[in-house]
Amino acid sequence: MFSVIAADAYAATVMNTGNSAKFYQNSITSGRIIFIPHDNRPVSDEMPVDTVCKAGVEVVVPPDKLLGSREFMGNPDELWKWLEENATVFRKPTKEERKRLKSDAMIRDLAPDVKGIVISADSMIYGSLVGSRKHSIPEATLKERVKRFADFKDKYPAAKMYVFASIMRTPSSGEHSGTEEPEYYQRYGIDIFRYTVLNDMADEGVLSTAEEKERSFLKELIPAEYINDWLNRRAKNLNINKELLRLSKNKVFECFALGRDDCAAWSQTHMESRHLTKYAQDLAVNNVHNLAGIDELGMLLLVRTLNDIRDKHPAVTAQYNWGNGCNTIPTYSDEPIDTTVREGVALLGGRYVETPEQAEFLLLVNTNPNGETLAANWYSNSRELRPGVRYFADMVEDALKKRYPVGIADVSFVNGADNSLMEELNRRQLLFKVKSYSGWNTPTNSVGYAIAQGILAKDMKDDDKNMLLAIRYLDDWAYQSNVRQTVARQLSWFEGAGVYSVLGDNKSSVEWRATTLLQLFAQLNMPNIGVIKNIRMTSPWNRLFEARIRFIS
Repeated sequence: MFSVIAADAYAATVMNTGNSAKFYQNSITSGRIIFIPHDNRPVSDEMPVDTVCKAGVEVVVPPDKLLGSREFMGNPDELWKWLEENATVFRKPTKEERKRLKSDAMIRDLAPDVKGIVISADSMIYGSLVGSRKHSIPEATLKERVKRFADFKDKYPAAKMYVFASIMRTPSSGEHSGTEEPEYYQRYGIDIFRYTVLNDMADEGVLSTAEEKERSFLKELIPAEYINDWLNRRAKNLNINKELLRLSKNKVFECFALGRDDCAAWSQTHMESRHLTKYAQDLAVNNVHNLAGIDELGMLLLVRTLNDIRDKHPAVTAQYNWGNGCNTIPTYSDEPIDTTVREGVALLGGRYVETPEQAEFLLLVNTNPNGETLAANWYSNSRELRPGVRYFADMVEDALKKRYPVGIADVSFVNGADNSLMEELNRRQLLFKVKSYSGWNTPTNSVGYAIAQGILAKDMKDDDKNMLLAIRYLDDWAYQSNVRQTVARQLSWFEGAGVYSVLGDNKSSVEWRATTLLQLFAQLNMPNIGVIKNIRMTSPWNRLFEARIRFIS
């Protein structure tokens, strides 16, 4: 059993300062990092910040009212104001400055303790990640907001900005889009996705005659106003990302990451990424990373910033389950999982090495031997021990016996943990012997989180490391793979009119029911976490898809 330093996993580190900012503090600090996430979901905001804070740095985040949510698309103008107010201070001018400016007025300058600024370009340009998918903002306005990055760097040359942006996703259907795309995607999402698959193939010169006929048919089938709206918004996103690449060329950013949001091997996202890679090569940009995924990029860049502050370049390696292993191309990605791992290591400033003996951190990746990545809510995600799971659990146990610092990226299922694996790790009492674990949302998200938390674990107290693990197990295993499905089946029990995607007036009842089931799950499966009765679950985006899990006294 590990002790709990604070009843609330976040209250120990968050200081409320009115509407000005949220300060995440640690008793040992390497300076201050300003962080503007791409929305206010826990995985985008609280979780990465809390992780980095536990490794010994102070992080400042905008108040929730400025960050995008499911309904609120965000406020770029207010975020730019907030950034300047919180990253700078007023000081007296030097003698030379008074002479040059012919004034004794106070000068605004970068605050000395601000060591890095991690920024979502989507927040500063569109308002939020969801805003980038649904906006109707003129391109001229978007480009003016891009220019603010260069203006900020001109005013504060010492500012080190680490920026991430998304290449718009291409959901495979209306169901997979949730409510985060224009309304017409619910009806025409499958057709739009297939149309862009064929466009991508045509762009690569591999479209057959039959597929060309199919593409022509789909172009006629999808109403022109819908496909034009879809493609015009994407064209703006493509042009804006080119503008950001030019800023990277001009050294406005320390590092720039382009994330391929929910992509596929053939899709509009994949095609645009290819064009942007060629564009960056033509510009000869060397501080850009183009990788599959998006929600994990804030976490990776926060760790990159901390590594730069401390001048560290951690050595990392990875090993995979038997079978398809490193060649697995998981759902929501367009590249082998091994490529994602190596790109994630590079983005956070690390070095990929080939053997565990050379590494400071070993990532073990739980892939299915047949290369499939199924959904965590499918019947196949049972507790029954599969041969591949037994083999992988042996890998984990063997690596721990050799005293390697081990993290687990659980990517055999999407949107939740592998129940069979978790059961086996729990049976062998290995859950809290690893440095990190992640099995949430897409496989690329899980890989990024597992690497980032694992790299920082050596700088944390054991209780802090275990607290982060407990949150992941309760979220990815207990909630995403089990409780969420149970509550979804029980929605008709409640008196309100809420549904899975919009809980409505059922929200409080759903949260109470999910909390009760989480407490029961923890009591049966994780009695050693010691905080079972204090678990509280809320639905921050008023839907069952994600959860905020805390320990409340």
